[in-house]
Amino acid sequence: MNKIQIEDRTFEILLDNDNISKRTRLIGIQLNVDYEDRCPIFIGVLNGSFLFMADLLREIETPCEIGFIRVSSYDGAESSGKIKETFGLPDNLHNRDIIIVEDIVDTGFTLRHVLSEVHKQNPASVRVCTLLFKPEALKQPIDELEYVAFEIANEFVVGYGLDYNGLGRNLKDIYSEKTVPSQLP
Repeated sequence: MNKIQIEDRTFEILLDNDNISKRTRLIGIQLNVDYEDRCPIFIGVLNGSFLFMADLLREIETPCEIGFIRVSSYDGAESSGKIKETFGLPDNLHNRDIIIVEDIVDTGFTLRHVLSEVHKQNPASVRVCTLLFKPEALKQPIDELEYVAFEIANEFVVGYGLDYNGLGRNLKDIYSEKTVPSQLP
């Protein structure tokens, strides 16, 4: 399935599941090395990170804990810039190693909000692990961004946890929106 239709938008395959699995495995290996003899807390940012986080955690061999935060700044296909926090962070982050797991880092507004909340609890360390990163869309640097599976262009994507109006999260591959060339007069 190279092209898919979700509501009014057409998408083409960008990253197949085999490539996603390979990169996830490599990041898992790196995390095992970096956090050997430590017990990090992985905090997934819902809803988008759930597939990536599940697959990533299957690669983690070091003891770890898991938590979630639900934060949203999207309205359809565009970031609204307004943070809507539905439920919060675990409250035991003091002096702990924290790994925030994101589906995608684009503008960085949502991630900045999450990092601000995490830092309030004075953790020992904070790092971000993301499936996708759009460097062209980033509005401010994020020093904690350490583990990036894929850098992509500033285009709208769905699949493997990412959605368009709630649809497409269940797709095993990642698709980018196909732009239709404008008609010349």
